[in-house]
Amino acid sequence: MYSKDSSNERIVIPLTEVVVYPETRTKVLVGKTVGEGLINAIKSYGSASAVGLTAKVDTEPEKDPAGAFYTVGTLLSISRVQPADEGYIVFAHATSRVRAVALSEIGGVYHASCEPLPDIDDLDEEGREEMLRDVRAAIHEISSNFQGSEQFTRPVDGMESVDQIMAFVMPFMPVDVATKQSLLETVSVKERYNAFLRLLVDFNERLSIRIEVARKATEKVGKANREALLREQLRVIQEELSEGEGSAGDGDYRERIERSAMPDEVRKKALAELKKLEMGGSQHHESQGIRNYLDLLLDLPWTVEETKEIDIVGARRVLDSNHNGLEKVKERIVQHLAVMKLKQEKQGSILLLVGPPGTGKTSLGRSIAEALGRKYARISLGGVRDEAEIRGHRRTYVGALPGRIIQGMKRAGTKNPVFVLDEVDKVSSSYMGDPASALLEVLDPEQNSTFSDHYLEVPYDLSDVFFIATANTLATIPAPLLDRMEVIEISGYTKNEKIAIAKDHLLPETLVEHGLDDGELQIDDSAIEAIIDRYTREAGVRGLKKQLARIARFVSTKVVSGTADLPIVVAADMLPEILGRETVRQDVARKENPPGVVTGLAWTPVGGDILFIEGTFMPGKGKLTLTGQLGDVMKESAQISLSLIRSRLAGMPSRFDFFSSDIHIHVPSGATPKDGPSAGVTILTALASLVTGKAVDPMVAMTGEVTLSGAVLPVGGIKEKVLAAHRAGIKTVILPRENERDLEDVPVEVRSDLTFVPVDTIEDVLREALGLDLAGPVLPYAERRCVPVHEF
Repeated sequence: MYSKDSSNERIVIPLTEVVVYPETRTKVLVGKTVGEGLINAIKSYGSASAVGLTAKVDTEPEKDPAGAFYTVGTLLSISRVQPADEGYIVFAHATSRVRAVALSEIGGVYHASCEPLPDIDDLDEEGREEMLRDVRAAIHEISSNFQGSEQFTRPVDGMESVDQIMAFVMPFMPVDVATKQSLLETVSVKERYNAFLRLLVDFNERLSIRIEVARKATEKVGKANREALLREQLRVIQEELSEGEGSAGDGDYRERIERSAMPDEVRKKALAELKKLEMGGSQHHESQGIRNYLDLLLDLPWTVEETKEIDIVGARRVLDSNHNGLEKVKERIVQHLAVMKLKQEKQGSILLLVGPPGTGKTSLGRSIAEALGRKYARISLGGVRDEAEIRGHRRTYVGALPGRIIQGMKRAGTKNPVFVLDEVDKVSSSYMGDPASALLEVLDPEQNSTFSDHYLEVPYDLSDVFFIATANTLATIPAPLLDRMEVIEISGYTKNEKIAIAKDHLLPETLVEHGLDDGELQIDDSAIEAIIDRYTREAGVRGLKKQLARIARFVSTKVVSGTADLPIVVAADMLPEILGRETVRQDVARKENPPGVVTGLAWTPVGGDILFIEGTFMPGKGKLTLTGQLGDVMKESAQISLSLIRSRLAGMPSRFDFFSSDIHIHVPSGATPKDGPSAGVTILTALASLVTGKAVDPMVAMTGEVTLSGAVLPVGGIKEKVLAAHRAGIKTVILPRENERDLEDVPVEVRSDLTFVPVDTIEDVLREALGLDLAGPVLPYAERRCVPVHEF
């Protein structure tokens, strides 16, 4: 608390949320005790003075007078004290700044000992004039945003100092008490004037932003109201003229709902939503959402309008005309259609066409729709991560939409379309849900009769829909979803099938797309064959079509410029000029394989291929090194193969010392990751060739997996692997005996050129590949010499 100092002591007039500046007149409401004290001073001395101190925010002067008031205030010359209902009104003139150095309280009245706080005059006369002009300009700019501002700016123009303007303007400024007090406590004239001018400029900027925002908002609301009024007028006019479908308003919805073929449960829901629309009126905020919902219910097909008889012969004819090859696939589809015809009821199974890109999976779905005489619908699920894409959004959300299934049914316009779900293997889960799990209800024949869409809110029957899903691989499809579908694998096309597809389908389509005909462009069979071998590497025909399009563009330029004789016949020797250098390198059988090198067969997403597994050894400590970007499965196959060789050759004379030699196995094309359970036989043969020093015939290729007991296990992709062997010039293929049945998928012309050797054990493999006879038993366990660990 301030200590009492009787010199220059004055009564304190507490100011609440008000700061009084010098050179201004003010009136303050005070309590009775303070007012009576001022009246007594006037009676005793003929005049009275006081000091106005502003109370700090959220303080209690009774508990802490020293900390409740700011120490810098204004000296007030009291001219009159007038009684009021709650005390007295004091009329005073603020003369100068003072600092309270001592504060005391006597009988409920605060007294302060004060000292003058003179200004620091650090601004010359020219600076004062310039500052005065800037302050007046800022006030005029602020006032220009308000009507009737002349009553405010006229007194400002008559004032001769910035301090007078400050005292006049600051009570109207929207700033806190602390900022106003800070301006009062600034004794430097230059700093005080600059601070005041900054407050004016900042306020003007904030005011301009608010006015601009308010103006835009007003314009937007005004435009919306105007459009709403015009729409309402247009609706009334249309009702009067009875023009346009749906112009009769909500009554038209009721009539359409009553006429529709929707089930009773759905009709009840539609009428309930219509009642909401009628009660809310056209201006209700939910009216547009309800109208969209009713439109969806009315547009969806709820009944099967007609069921066409399935023509099996016609369906086979359509499939044959639209697709070359794929005989087993077409046969399986025809069988499925035959079952549907015999059942004469809702089809149960869902087809899943799995195969590499460009093999015609999606176009097969379109052909099935054509064969059945049904509407065709298709959606792509590639990259879908939101469950709402399948089940729809709830109508409580802004911008809600039905799921892709319901949207597809609406576009189809019939309850029994052929519905293709493309790229079902590329659906992934995220924090927004698991779309694959949502597809379970769509594709499960036991559930899809009551499919639930969040937007639709009523069950929808999908059991009449013929669903066909497509995928590139089964690895990424969840097991529960895969269990609902019947898998049909499309492995790819042979060269002859690709040539037939190019001649019958791709080339005619390309000519039409580029505005050409047979009289302008012709492509030899040799050129098509060269494109397949040298410029494309794929299981499908998408790349082949791109190369044909490049040829068509080249010829189109010639035709337009008139620089060539028609027709232009493209031969194989012209391809480097048109397509550039060859882009595909096909591995072919070598003329000679050194010991340790064996030709294997591999499956890739773009078809089969041959690969060479190479082995070598060097002085070391029995270490096995594997290179060539091998996966875990192939690494395990190499370890098993080494163990088998060491165990099987233990009973044979061999100069190869496994403990003093390091073995290195490499699979070329090291930048390409390689993995899969089909290289065990090849790695085993390469190691046996390396250890025995015997070379394997380069015209022999092999595939299969081995076990630690020496059995040869069956593998997949036999058709693609055999086609790759035939393409590379291989004459003999060693394969697991259980894979003999898969040779039926290989074209006859390919099988007739190759010799197939089925094997059951590694002894069979080594006998056929190296002429090794391992029929003799390995030393019995009891006769083996147990070598102590310290002898190694």
